[in-house]
Amino acid sequence: MGRSIHWPAGINRAYRLILCIGDRTGKLMERESMEFDVVIVGGGPSGLSAAIRLRQLAAASGRELSVCVVEKGAELGAHILSGAVMEPRALDELLPDWQAKGAPLTVACADDNFIFLTERRAVGLMAPPQMNNHGNYIVSLGNVVRWLGVQAEEAGVEVFPGFAAAEVLYDPSGAVRGVATGDMGIGKDGKPTENHTPGVELLAKQTIFAEGVRGSLTKSLISRLHLDKDCNPQTYGIGIKELWEVDPSQHRPGRIEHTVGWPLDRETYGGSFLYHLDNNQVAVGYVVGLDYKNPYLSPFEEFQRFKTHPAVRRIFESGRRLSYGARALAEGGFQSIPRLTFPGGLLVGDTAGFLNVPKIKGIHTAMKSGMVAAEAIFAALEKPASGALEVTAYPAMLKASWVWKELYLSRNIRPSFHWGLWGGILYSALDTYLFRGRAPWTLKVHSDHDQLRDARDSVPIAYPKPDNTLTFDRLSSVFLSGAVHEENQPCHLQLKDPSIALTVNLARYDSPEQRYCPAAVYEIVTEAGDNSSHLHISASNCLHCKSCDIKDPTQNINWVVPEGGGGPNYPNM
Repeated sequence: MGRSIHWPAGINRAYRLILCIGDRTGKLMERESMEFDVVIVGGGPSGLSAAIRLRQLAAASGRELSVCVVEKGAELGAHILSGAVMEPRALDELLPDWQAKGAPLTVACADDNFIFLTERRAVGLMAPPQMNNHGNYIVSLGNVVRWLGVQAEEAGVEVFPGFAAAEVLYDPSGAVRGVATGDMGIGKDGKPTENHTPGVELLAKQTIFAEGVRGSLTKSLISRLHLDKDCNPQTYGIGIKELWEVDPSQHRPGRIEHTVGWPLDRETYGGSFLYHLDNNQVAVGYVVGLDYKNPYLSPFEEFQRFKTHPAVRRIFESGRRLSYGARALAEGGFQSIPRLTFPGGLLVGDTAGFLNVPKIKGIHTAMKSGMVAAEAIFAALEKPASGALEVTAYPAMLKASWVWKELYLSRNIRPSFHWGLWGGILYSALDTYLFRGRAPWTLKVHSDHDQLRDARDSVPIAYPKPDNTLTFDRLSSVFLSGAVHEENQPCHLQLKDPSIALTVNLARYDSPEQRYCPAAVYEIVTEAGDNSSHLHISASNCLHCKSCDIKDPTQNINWVVPEGGGGPNYPNM
C-alpha cells in the first residue's frame, strides 16, 4: 500500500492527485494514496450517473460523502463512442430538469426505417416494436458524457481524467480496497525513464467498476473471483462509426435508418445505422457480431463496402467525412450478466453487459444500473461495517427495477441469430409477437473466440480498394480518430506467447487479427533476407476497441491500459 498524505485544508483534491504524481521530473517516487468513500473507475454514462446520484443522496441527507471518478481518456468523453439514439428514461429520473440545464439532447427522433439490402436493392420492412424511437433523441454520446461530467463536478464529485486505473488493490482478506493508477514514464524496455512518476493508490470503502465493454480490471476481477461461473460467456460485436457532413439536400434531421443483409453473408450477424443529427451531420456505422466464422472477414471493409450501396452512397458522395472510431459492444444480454457484487466493490453499465440488443440501446440501462448501485451503496454505508462491505442489496434492487425486466424480455433475440439471418429473423418475430419475450426457455450463447473456422475451410473475400471519397483505408481513418499514445512505453497489447501468432493464428487462420482490428494495429511482416515472418504490433494506432482481446482464437492477446490520456480523442462522437 502507498503512503497517505495529510493535506492542508483548502487544497482541492483533484489538484492533490496532480501533486501526488509529481511534476514528471522524478522528484516524488514513492506511490502515494488518497482515500475516498467511493471510487468509480470509468467516466462514462454509468459511472457518472452513479457519482451524481451518490452526491444527490448525500446532499439530501446532510451527510458528507467523498466520491472520485477516474477516467483513462484525456478528457471525459474522449473514449466514448456510440451510435447513438438515447432513450431519456434514466436521465429523467436522475436529472429531471436536464432540458433547463442544457443537456445536449436536441434532435428528437422523427421517423424509423428498417431496411433489408440486397447488393442492388433496398426493401423496406416493418420495424420491430423494440426499435420504435418515439420520444428518443439522436445524440453524440461523447457530448452527453461531457455534460454529465459538468453536472457531476457541480454536485461535488472529484473527476480525474487522463489517469488510467491499471491495478485492482486488495486487502489481506482478498477484498477489493481500491485501484492504483498506472505509472507514467516507463520505457519500452519496461524500465523507468528520467520522467518516471509512480501511480497513485485510490482507496475506498466501495469501488464501482464502470470501465465499459471488456474492461481490463473487470476482466481480472471476473477471473480472480469467478464472477462468471453461473452465467453464459459474454459475447460481443464490433461497432465502427463515421461522422459525416452531408449535402443539405440529403439531410433529414431526426431520421433513423437501420439495415440488415448485404454486404454480410447469411451466417454473420450484423447491420448498419444511419442517424441524421443537426448541422447537416449524419452518423453512419456498422456492427458485426464477433462470433463470425470466416477468418477472412474484415468488419472495417464490410463497413466501407456498405457505403457503396446505391441507397446509401447518394447520402455521402457529396459529403465530407469528419471523424472515425470503433468500439466493442457487449451483446450477451441477460444470460451473460456475471455476479455483480464482491467484497469491496460492484459492476455497473457495459462492464456488466446491460446493452439491450434488440433496442440497439444501452445508455439508459447503463445509467440506471449506476443509479441503483449508488442507492444501494449509500444505504449500506449508513451502517457500521466490521470488515469489507459487499453491497448484496444491489442485485436485488436491480432485479426490482425496469432494467431487469427489459433485459429479460429481450434475452432470446440476439442468440437466435446463431441459426443465421433468416433463422434469427423468424425466431425474433415469434419471440416478439407470440411469446412477447416470455418463452419458457432461455437460449444459450457461446464465446466469440472459438467460432472461427480454419482458413483452409473458408472462402477468401476480395474487398475493393478505397476510392478515398466514399471509402477509405484504415490508416487514414485512424488519423481522424485523434488517437495518440506516448511512443516510449511498454506495448499495451501483450502476447502471452509470441510464437502462437505464427504457429496457430497464421498457420490455421491466416492471421485474422490483421482483419478484425479496425485500426491496422496488427501486421504479419515477412523478412526479405530469410523469408521469416513475425507479427508486428503498431500499438500507437489502437482505438481501445478491445476486439483483439475478444476475438483472438487462443486468447493470446491481453489488452491492458496504456499510459493515461492515450488513445482516441473523439469529437462529437
